[in-house]
Amino acid sequence: MDTDVDGGAGRGVVVVGAGPTGLLLAGDLATAGVPVTVLEKRPHRISNLSRAFAVHARTLEQLDARGLADELEAEGQPLTRLGFFGRLRIDLSELPSRYRHVLVLPQYEVERALERRAVAAGAAFRYETEVTGLTQDADGVTVLASRPDGRTERLRAAYVVGTDGMRSTVRRAIGLPFPGRSVIRSVVLADVLLSEKPPSLLTANAVGDAFAFLAPFGDGYYRVIGWHRRHDVPDDAPVDLAEIKEITRLALGRDYGMHDARWMSRFHSDERQAPSYRVGRVFLAGDAAHVHTPAGGQGMNTGLQDAANLSWKLAAVLHGRSDPVLLDTYQSERHPVGRTVLRSSGGIIRLAMAKQAVREAAATLLSASPPLRRKVTSQITGLGYRYPAPRGAHPLTGRRVPDIALVRHTRLYEALRDGRFVLITPGRYEGARPANLTVDEWRSGRRTTLLVRPDGYAAWASEGAEPGETERAVLEHVGRA
Repeated sequence: MDTDVDGGAGRGVVVVGAGPTGLLLAGDLATAGVPVTVLEKRPHRISNLSRAFAVHARTLEQLDARGLADELEAEGQPLTRLGFFGRLRIDLSELPSRYRHVLVLPQYEVERALERRAVAAGAAFRYETEVTGLTQDADGVTVLASRPDGRTERLRAAYVVGTDGMRSTVRRAIGLPFPGRSVIRSVVLADVLLSEKPPSLLTANAVGDAFAFLAPFGDGYYRVIGWHRRHDVPDDAPVDLAEIKEITRLALGRDYGMHDARWMSRFHSDERQAPSYRVGRVFLAGDAAHVHTPAGGQGMNTGLQDAANLSWKLAAVLHGRSDPVLLDTYQSERHPVGRTVLRSSGGIIRLAMAKQAVREAAATLLSASPPLRRKVTSQITGLGYRYPAPRGAHPLTGRRVPDIALVRHTRLYEALRDGRFVLITPGRYEGARPANLTVDEWRSGRRTTLLVRPDGYAAWASEGAEPGETERAVLEHVGRA
């Protein structure tokens, strides 16, 4: 059975994997008018066995630009301070963002909101449909997929994005390796009820040879993650509640009366990254492109940022507004971020695995160095990443743009909800206005002319720009269509 995703128009995208990364990408593409089909091998359900719990500030800004942040903020619980290993503290209350906290919220709540948005925008979903292979040529990609009835379907699309996790079928099909290694083994996980409420929203500590982490689901259950240096056994070794309680007591001083585990497991954590996020017309995003330890809660957030970076570029190329060379910037912008996340999350987990004296020395260093503390905070929250800019470009180019107050729209991230570029000017703009451009003015009276990409990063900026200079920048970055 052969299917064209877009009825033969050559503009469609197949997204493989319906986790958070794939859902945000599909919603963005559908909102931009790009035909998109999501293939997911699992049945259609949102699991309550959540992997991620932390939604960081930069991700909340991206969700705000999609009209989802307010409802998720109402569902989750904000935390303004992150604590690691006793004296190691990171204060989020002064972040340069509307969201001066990390939102403690299970991944399945994020998935539910993103799926609803994607469906409303017109994305097509095919569950219990497993990709078995793909081929590509100069004009598009052919995806082979096994349907629920056992028949094989051939889907034809302009581009394919693999968001299908660490064991990505898409990554294997395009022949990309996934170099790296296991960092930590025999980590135990469980979802439990507690007889005593922990003193903090997120509870984490390491003492001696053990560390443990507790986070609430919001339905009465808590996720517990634990590890003990002297208990290194295979992933398939049995797990019982007694082992989990003992590790928690060693690391946190008490087990808070854990009982009635609804799920327990043991796993190992890898650090891996694909050497390229693109091969021809096929892209990788999220865990298909990079995996790392859960330390710092950066996994889901990094994948969502991948999707936000790639979606508008695919839409611009497919609508004929931009040259396909724009798609090369996905690799140059996101691959270095993935590499940095591997290093930062790996650094945290290695501290957890280190001897007590090493952890105390690290806490002392971080406490005594505000610049180092700011750097760590900017990486964990995602606010500090900057994309490459041309030589001689304005200092704002490539930087994340905060939630600027505007004249016609209340603020920037509301103006971004249409998925367009936003041109912010000191005064009236009389130049070309492509369909994919929103124009507004600084409410503060600032004199900078600033062109903001749909993902909230500065595409171009100038001080005292002439009208012709601004129009040329608009046509270069936004296009004429």
